[in-house]
Amino acid sequence: MPRVLRGYVRAIDAFNRFIGRIAMYLIFALVGVLLWSSVSKALFTPSLWTLETAQFVMVAYYILGGPYSIQLGSNVRMDLFYGGWSARTKAWFDAFTVLFLMFYLGVLLYGAVGSTAYSLGYFGMEPFAFFWDLLKTLVTGGFDAAGEKLGYLERSPTAWRPWLWPVKTLLCLGVTLMLLQALAELFRDIGRIRGEEI
Repeated sequence: MPRVLRGYVRAIDAFNRFIGRIAMYLIFALVGVLLWSSVSKALFTPSLWTLETAQFVMVAYYILGGPYSIQLGSNVRMDLFYGGWSARTKAWFDAFTVLFLMFYLGVLLYGAVGSTAYSLGYFGMEPFAFFWDLLKTLVTGGFDAAGEKLGYLERSPTAWRPWLWPVKTLLCLGVTLMLLQALAELFRDIGRIRGEEI
């Protein structure tokens, strides 16, 4: 396997391992929010922000932990035949299924980018073209000009009314990392098919 692909696989593995460990610590933030919610309900009026904050932290926990779980191979697999196959046959099967995963993640990323663009209040344009236009405006005109482009920022319909773009942006980041990790797994499977280990 070419050195550049080995470097890519190792770099993505290291980065997603780092992000995955950070995501594991988010469980403590989630426990803290849920604990505060229980205490506030028992002692005084319930806090408005706890339910949505818990949901946002849960999204971050799952979506940022996803690439690390792909790397560890901790996905659910029905093992009727897989366990009895040779290592090369398993690698062929894994490469085949990773292609389906990459297609699914690509569709999910496209939807997440569109949803994030909608949350930032830009309608009627391709999502990727919107973000490219926003980036050009940010570079050439600065934050004020980019802020004028954003328009209406979508808010949650609840009483607390937090902005939704941060969690949707986090969704885009997590799906992108999963897609990059799936590509690394495809390279790893191709290496195993050829009898090489990465």
